[in-house]
Amino acid sequence: VQLQASGGGLVQAGGSVRLSCAASGRSFSSRGMGWFRQAPGKEREFVSAIHWSGGITYYADSVKGRFTVSRDDAKNAVYLQMNSLKPEDTAAYYCAAGPTFNFVRPREVEGYSYWGQGTEVTVSS
Repeated sequence: VQLQASGGGLVQAGGSVRLSCAASGRSFSSRGMGWFRQAPGKEREFVSAIHWSGGITYYADSVKGRFTVSRDDAKNAVYLQMNSLKPEDTAAYYCAAGPTFNFVRPREVEGYSYWGQGTEVTVSS
């Protein structure tokens, strides 16, 4: 599975950005998908995830109510709509794919099998 994240950029505080992650492979619809972020000098942290069924979503407390994760299995894509952005949301954002039909650790880096390259989001104050 190969993952390609896109959509990052420079945005003012209070603004919105939509990240996309395109996945290759035929097993996309059987994988939970996650978004993580990593700011300079910090560890990679969980942001959001979505079960392969699309019916269960997970959010970090810091983004709950502001970010929305979704998926389109017909397009092999997962999205992260980020609203009301804050300077502390500045980071490289990574999408990740879990093992097929196994999504028991959606909030942990170790729960994912494949990672895309990061897309940078910079929020100016």
